[in-house]
Order: sequence, then structure tokens, then C-alpha cells
Amino acid sequence: MFRSLLIANRGEIACRIIRTARRLGIQTIAVYSDADADALHVRSADIAFPLGPAPAEESYLNIERILSAAKRSGVEAIHPGYGFLSENADFADACAQANIIFVGPPAAAIRAMGLKDEAKRRMEAAGVPVVPGYHAVDLDLETLRQTAEDIGYPIVVKAIAGGGGKGMRRVDEASELETAMAAAAREAESSFGNAGVMIEKWITRPRHIEVQVFADASGQVIHLFERDCSIQRRHQKVLEEAPAPGLSEALRERLGQAAVRAVQAIDYRGAGTIEFILDASTPIDEAQFYFMEMNTRLQVEHPVTEAITGTDLVEWQLRVATGERLPKEQSALAIKGHAIEVRLYAEDPSRDYLPQTGQLIRYRPPAESAAVRVETGVVEGDVVTPFYDPMMAKLIVHDVDRRRAIERLKEALSSFEIAGVTSNLTLLHAISEAPAFAAGDVHTAFLDENLTRGAITLSSPPLEAIALLVAACLADRAEQAHLDSGEDSWSPWNATDGFRINEDGFDLFRWRFGEEEIEVAVHSSRVAVTLEWDDRGSVLHRIERRGDSVSAVVDGVLLKAKAIFDKSHAYVVRGPSTLSFTALDEEAFGDDSGATAGAVRAPLPGLVTAVLVSKGESVEAGQTLLRMEAMKMEHTLQARVDGQITELNTEVGAQVDDGAVLLVVE
Repeated sequence: MFRSLLIANRGEIACRIIRTARRLGIQTIAVYSDADADALHVRSADIAFPLGPAPAEESYLNIERILSAAKRSGVEAIHPGYGFLSENADFADACAQANIIFVGPPAAAIRAMGLKDEAKRRMEAAGVPVVPGYHAVDLDLETLRQTAEDIGYPIVVKAIAGGGGKGMRRVDEASELETAMAAAAREAESSFGNAGVMIEKWITRPRHIEVQVFADASGQVIHLFERDCSIQRRHQKVLEEAPAPGLSEALRERLGQAAVRAVQAIDYRGAGTIEFILDASTPIDEAQFYFMEMNTRLQVEHPVTEAITGTDLVEWQLRVATGERLPKEQSALAIKGHAIEVRLYAEDPSRDYLPQTGQLIRYRPPAESAAVRVETGVVEGDVVTPFYDPMMAKLIVHDVDRRRAIERLKEALSSFEIAGVTSNLTLLHAISEAPAFAAGDVHTAFLDENLTRGAITLSSPPLEAIALLVAACLADRAEQAHLDSGEDSWSPWNATDGFRINEDGFDLFRWRFGEEEIEVAVHSSRVAVTLEWDDRGSVLHRIERRGDSVSAVVDGVLLKAKAIFDKSHAYVVRGPSTLSFTALDEEAFGDDSGATAGAVRAPLPGLVTAVLVSKGESVEAGQTLLRMEAMKMEHTLQARVDGQITELNTEVGAQVDDGAVLLVVE
């Protein structure tokens, strides 16, 4: 075994590789871009080297800079993780030329499977079933049109390079073919630098089944069973599980044998995945499966295979890379229980999964155990930047069967606390609760068929959340008054709620929730708190605040939540749901230290694109003051009151942080 390993990657996969390497006594070397200088993988490694600017092309995809770091550290081996350079044959060649072990397959094998059309021709020759289509490098429209007629519409035009749904178009009739081909070729050229496309039969109800394979230098090839990765959004995976639900042992055996034949056809070594598409429109025992592509690297979802086979696939990679034989033969492998993995993304499912950025004000994964595993690349306080894939972590659960694994998943998701950055946590919980998921009825259109928009997003917050937020604000205000005066903050003589004889105290809280402005009238007495909002009302008793936790009896029911305040933002965390509120009045939250009346703050990190006012100018409520661009969307900031611009703290082209005071209207 080598003594030192450089991980040419970042985030959760870099952290995961570091853990196995450390267990094996291997020194770990990390690399990082300017944006990742304080990242978890940098802090976790023994040594770390800078690569340069944040864009991946100038850092994690820069072969010269990575090899320079490897030479400076005297490293013996490089693990590419997944993504970035993991399937780059030139990088594998460059490592060999520098006498550094590349923890992955030979460059020739990467090239053989790198283009989908070439890979499918090889698979056909090896007797592996492939989707009917036209896989030659030929853009002759008449040939493709005839092929499409032969296999029957609908068909799919897809790029021969890359993945992730880019360069892919469904075609339902002949008149659409030419336009779809041109659009797919343009997108493929833009995304992968290769305009080549091919056509295949469109599988109407597909399941995405993949088989984990491994090969060593002696020629031994095995498979470690299958994973189901059918639940996807925009052709990218969201949830994976092993084994695939509903498969018969006969079908499982056929899939495994086909995967082994595929590997044997290309002189492979190391970890790989053979991806199949299975036609779920027929009974499972009669279902046909077809080779889709091979990933010549470790997969994001490898932990579910580790869970059901009791293996460490990263350790296997490291051992095979040094020339050792595989630790187990096929006959020694068996499936034990069921495992499910979900991918936690910084993205907004209600806005077409738009990636999100910002600081993780709260990030507390569930406790790990023999049944719960968390692979994370961030910790609380870290900033999610716009430069890389928005996946923050993976949550993996394992139990004796699928039903119990799903219950584990629900429980773990409900205890995952995230605030400060919008995530897909609510979406993941909705999947776990879906009856079709419990029944194992999974396919690539699962999300569209089973989850409505209302299941993953709220246009308006529930009254209970408003009540708990009011309770937290009142409790914090009372506590602050007590700290300031040193006296009983609940005494009527120390109250700050507009106390008057023979009348209740009165407060007015104003927040923004999404696009909705919320105004809540609160009447306080020594008996109870009554709130009125949107023609609805609620009565609160027994308000308690301990740390971030708040509880209150709301209309006779005891409710609990976490209420987290940060600058002008408040987050109400209940189970897997995090509701974000922005104060429209600076004094809305309990601690208003440092608040500026009339301040207009950045709603999220972004670029100022227009400043439409100047210092000293008079403005009217509703007037547009400036515009920002954040996550490829424009945001307009308006005056909330009539007044005069007394402070102007930004300019066009400025990069601003979430919550930054951009100007003040007095």
C-alpha cells in the first residue's frame, strides 16, 4: 500500500476518501480553490495545496496545477473522486507519465467507454443488450430519419458525450426530428465540446438500474449487485437504493452477468458502474433491460452498495490500484438488508431546482449510527458558493428490509436541521412519504406523477408557524428587556408593548415570506397572547424559549419548533421543513442591536446590477431603488416608506453578502 494520497476533488467525496485513507494509515493531501480555502475537506486532510481561482477550469479541472501540487508534496497516488477529472483519460495518462498511481482504470478503458456511441458498439459486440437505435458517428439526416421510422416513435436524440440530461431531446414524430437534432447538437457542443448525437428508442416508463462492478489486474471481474436510481429531477439522481425494489433473483442474475461481460470487453481495472435502462411498462419478470452507459469511476451512490455488502469500496480501489487482488470473490458476496441514499442539495425545488447560495446558519445532520450514515462536505457556518455542484451531503440509511429502511429515512430526514440556505430537504421527505415509493413503484417520471407543487413548497406559511415565530419574538424581547434592566421583564411596569390602563398591549409584526407580505397584530395580556393574521386568529399560552427551541400552547395544542434569528432573517424549523421570513420592520426580532431603521438589505448574496437613486434623493413607498442579480435571477428592491436616501453603501458591479445594508431610507 502506498503511504501518501492526493485527492483531486472537493466536498463530501474528498472527505469520504480521507476517512478511509486515514484508517489505512495513508497521509492525505487535499487541493483547493480560492473559494474553498476554509472548506471541510481542506481542514480534514493532513496537508493542503492551493490551486488558484474559484472557477473549476482554473482549479479542479486544471491538470497542470494538480500535478504541480502532487510533485511538491511527493505524493505516490492520486484519487480523482467523481466528477471533475475522474473520467479524463488525459489526466490518467499524465499521472502515469509523472510516475504517480492513478486510482482508477487505465486511460484506454476510459476512452473506450467515454463516448456513448462507441461504448454501445462495443457492448453489442460483447453480447450486452443495448437500446435499439443508431449509434454510428453520422449526422446524415435521411439515415437517421429512416432508422427512427424502423424503431418507431417516440425516440430520443442524445449527445454521445457527457450526461446529466444535456444534449437530449424527445421526438414524437418525424417532423420534429431535424429541429431536435440541431438543438441537441448545439447544447452538446456547448456543454461537452462535442456536437455528436445519436438516436435511440424512447422507453416510455423507464427504470434506471445500475450494477456496481470491480476488476483487478489479474483479470478477476465481479459485481456487487444492483442499485435503483430511478427517482430523478432533470435526468439527475435524487434518491438511490440497493437492492432495486421488486427485482426477481433471475433478473438480478441476468443484470449481474451482463455487467461482468461489459467489463471483460474493455480490459478494465478498478471500480466502475454499468448503467442499464429497464422497461417498467411490462411486468417485472418480463421486463427488458438495455445497456445505457458505463461510468469508469466511483459513483455518488456507492454507499448503499457498501451498506448491503459490508464493504469499503474506496479501500478496494486503493488496494486494486497497488496491484492487489480483489478482497472478495463473487461467491463470497451476498445482499444483507436494504439501503437508501438521498442527496441533499442547496436548491429550490419550487423554482425548477435553481441552485442556492449563502451561509449555513444552521446545519445539523442526524446522529450517525450503524443504521444512519452522513457523508457531508460542509459544516454549520460554511458558505455554499455558486461555483460548484450544489450537493451538500448524502444521507444513507440501512435496515433489515426496505420497509424499515424507509422508516429510518423518514426519521433521519425529520431530524436534519438546515437554515440559511434553501435546500431540497422537504422534497426528500415528501418522497419518503409517498405511497408509490412505499410500494416500490419507482421510475424516472416518479416526481412528476407523485408529487404536486404543494407537496414540496408553500405559497403561504401555516398559522402554527406564524404563532411560534410570534412566540419566539416575544420571548426574546422579554429576555432582552430583562438583561437590559435586570428586573422582571414580565412586570407591567417594565413592559415595552404599549401597555395602557384597561387595554391589552399591542404589537404589529411585519414579515415577508417568499413573495407574500405578512402583517400580524398581536394583543398581549397577563393571561394570553392573541394574534390576528389574514382574517385568522390564534391564542397562545405558556410560551417557553430555551436556546433555539420555542414552544407554546396554540389554540389548546402544544407546538414546538426551532426559531433561529440571523440579521433580518428568521427561520422556523419544524421537522424537515424550514420556513424563512424576512423582517420588514427592523425591530421585529427580539434583539435589534445594530439594526438600522429604514435599511434596505440584500435578500441573498449577489451582484448589484443597477442603482436607480442617489444619496439625498427623496423617494416614495414602492419606488424601485436598485436591482440585483443572484443565482441567474433578477431581484428588485423597493422603498417601503416615503422618505430620503440618507445612506448609499453600494454601486453597480458590487458583490454583496446576504443581509448587507445597501442603502437607508429615512
